[in-house]
Amino acid sequence: MSKKRNNSRKNGVRRRDFLVAAGGLAAGAAAGYIISKSVAPPTPVLPTDIQNIINQRGLSPEHVTAALKTYVPGGMQDEFYMISSGGHSGQVIIIGIPSMRILKYIAVFTPEPWQGYGYGNKATMNLLEKASNGIRYLTLGDTHHPEISRTNAVYDGEWCFIGDKLNARKAAISLKDFRVKDIVRLPNIQNQHGGACASPNTEYIACGSQFPAPWEPGKGYKPGVTYYPLTEANYKDYWRGATIFIAFDRNTGKFDLSRSFEIELPPYVQDLEIIGWGPSDGWAFLNSFNTEMAIGGTLEGKDPLEISASQRDFDYLHIINWKKAEQIVREGKYVEMNGVKVITLDTAIEEEILFFAPEPKSPHGCDISASGRYIVIGGKLDPTVTIYDIEKIKQAIADRRFEGEDYYGVPVLRFEDVTAAKIEVGLGPLHNEFDDKGNGYVSCFISNEVVKYSLGPPDYTGDDPFTVQDRITIHYNIGHLATPESDSPEPKGKYLVALNKWSIDRFEPVGTLHPQNFQLIDISGDKMSLLYDMPIPLGEPHYAKIISADKIRPITVYPLGADPYVIVNGGYATHPQAINVGEERIERRKEGDTWVTEVWMTAIRSHFTPDIVRCVEGDLVRIYLSNVETTRDATHAFAISEFNIMVSIDPGETTTIEFVADKPGVYSFYCVEFCSPLHLEMAGYLEVRPKE
Repeated sequence: MSKKRNNSRKNGVRRRDFLVAAGGLAAGAAAGYIISKSVAPPTPVLPTDIQNIINQRGLSPEHVTAALKTYVPGGMQDEFYMISSGGHSGQVIIIGIPSMRILKYIAVFTPEPWQGYGYGNKATMNLLEKASNGIRYLTLGDTHHPEISRTNAVYDGEWCFIGDKLNARKAAISLKDFRVKDIVRLPNIQNQHGGACASPNTEYIACGSQFPAPWEPGKGYKPGVTYYPLTEANYKDYWRGATIFIAFDRNTGKFDLSRSFEIELPPYVQDLEIIGWGPSDGWAFLNSFNTEMAIGGTLEGKDPLEISASQRDFDYLHIINWKKAEQIVREGKYVEMNGVKVITLDTAIEEEILFFAPEPKSPHGCDISASGRYIVIGGKLDPTVTIYDIEKIKQAIADRRFEGEDYYGVPVLRFEDVTAAKIEVGLGPLHNEFDDKGNGYVSCFISNEVVKYSLGPPDYTGDDPFTVQDRITIHYNIGHLATPESDSPEPKGKYLVALNKWSIDRFEPVGTLHPQNFQLIDISGDKMSLLYDMPIPLGEPHYAKIISADKIRPITVYPLGADPYVIVNGGYATHPQAINVGEERIERRKEGDTWVTEVWMTAIRSHFTPDIVRCVEGDLVRIYLSNVETTRDATHAFAISEFNIMVSIDPGETTTIEFVADKPGVYSFYCVEFCSPLHLEMAGYLEVRPKE
């Protein structure tokens, strides 16, 4: 062996091995390799400068392979969008895959100044106000478990839905412009964890409550009103959970409580929910834990909730015939509670809408295979994945094979009658995702790994159904995971993203609050391989959905005068106060007892017209601001010093800004978004004259 080749091995990279591992020809073509004609078959040779970079940085062939698989040059686009919850940031994060580039934060439940969300823009202020709880104005959220709209159960890329666990709210986001169009407060529910799950054609967006709330019999739960002393007896008698099916109108982007319904549930802690398709069409499935109905009380001489709520070997998988529930509502068998039709627990039992099946204690993930046949549950405190078969469930219900009833009289199916398999996977299994080959992937929180396993027919048709196929170590404490278009009839496979709670030593230290870590994993072959570590410094994401990029068809410029927050027949309404250049004006008049200064203003590079606004102390100032640009990316932003006003206006958009000019003075306003060489000159003044 030559001295040159020997040195190459010392550096940890054999050229031939590297080129094979890294995709050889593709890597060489990009670098301008030379094919040797003296050896057959021809072997690509890396240029010296590239080999030097590899050596200097101490990279292995696996590192370079991963880099090539994830690199997306500027101007080229990713294969998938990942729509991730933002946890207690209250927002949603858009990420490209495989590049793992953050493309956008979508403001949802928390004010966000760059987008002018909740800082004077009347439409966004109204969204946040509408979704408050009647007690106080809410300006934060805890986003969990996004969902994408569906047609025939397949993701169609039109809408995204996200839940607020903390305040029991749900938001609808248009994927045409990646903006929130509606937020609804969920009646009779104090908080919810299931985020959102769509029915096969997005007729309803459903979720279950998380921790039960006190209900007044026949009246439900009303924040700030409903109260019973917290005791074990009262908890059983007066606390309740619920699952809600909220009607959604694609043409307006609005939720409609008048066409929605809830089902009252026992006071267990309900968890993740999913609606089926194919053989499970018409059925919904919802996890639960704390079927012990424990309330804690460590300072009262009782066990902590984590102990007292984990005594039983089994909790209950909720099996809900939502199609039948919909019919029951049409027949008038409901009670109106706080603005929504509620099927009481007694009615749900009597009409055979609700059934339970035992599931291993403290379950978490609740997912459905591509065929719609298997409902897959992570055990959390059980080292197994439990796979339920909807065909067995339906047959057991038809044959009335029940092992008994719960405390409230809900029929409980026998475990052995409804399960297809239990697969031992590792410690702390949580969530399951699926690929296009009939395999499942489960996150194991305690053993820090993703485990790949096979399903059964019709999803998996190989020789070893319901067996572990592979496993990969994760860094660290994986919670959720996501594969492209999983939990649908058409999963894409190829990639998996592990959403890890801890990053520990993966990135440069940034103090005591560390980022989360998203890890991109290649699942295209028999063995999984790690490609990329991505720090997430915005909240703690809980779950993500991945969709093919070609299904997302966003606009790049609004039609001139568009109001992004009013949708009519699927398109944008024209803002009633939109104007063209030359129509700018200021008017002052009285509305009841209030003086109002109204301003019709345009923004174009590089000036606002008018650039002087005069009003009187105490006036309500209302600015109708039109961005009359027609060029892509020509966003302007309007901000007023001292007033906490910050509004972003995209090309073609007209928006309304509203505030009270409560202090006399002269205040500068300017364009915050750098838009042209004369950006600094795009400014003006608000003069507030003292009241006489």
